[in-house]
Amino acid sequence: MKLDIVHDLQSFYRKLVHAYSRPGQLANLRKEAAIVREDGNEECPTPILLIALTLFDQEVTFKVLSEKAGMITKTINQLTYAKQGEIEEADYILVLQDAETGALNKAIEKAKSGTLKNPHSSATIIIEVTEITAEPALELKGPGIKTVEYVQVELAENWIESRQSKNKEFPLGVDLMFVDQQDQLLSVPRTTQISENRVMV
Repeated sequence: MKLDIVHDLQSFYRKLVHAYSRPGQLANLRKEAAIVREDGNEECPTPILLIALTLFDQEVTFKVLSEKAGMITKTINQLTYAKQGEIEEADYILVLQDAETGALNKAIEKAKSGTLKNPHSSATIIIEVTEITAEPALELKGPGIKTVEYVQVELAENWIESRQSKNKEFPLGVDLMFVDQQDQLLSVPRTTQISENRVMV
């Protein structure tokens, strides 16, 4: 792989950390994504592969929800040594755009939400979408947000209610990451409050 494991993945990791600590602010992954694309792993969406290369190792389990789940699972396993797991036990759940209808809500419902003793043993759900913009469709508040952030996630499935139900017993819950076809990343940790912005401007 032409990706510089030390330099490029460290750069990407810093962007991941910034996105997680500043919910609502989009991380631009185009530089790192372009390098990954040179290696020709076309079966796995580039931003998702970047996340896997950065966060997965032999101790991690993951589940892919996609029509190409077999190929993507094999690629990630070969590159990271992470193992496929059942959706209820997976550390990371990858929901691709070609997943069956209702896949995201199913992932949120079935994902492990941690324990009171170890809430960080919960799952992170990574979702591929068409586009993420700063349009005022969703209103985000909470830690890491000075006042309010606005985003729009191009996703047909209504996932907000499922997420709120899953995360109602804080610190239990799941964290979400959205990646789009423009190589942007949006992190929505469980601490972030989301509401639909009824007043569109």
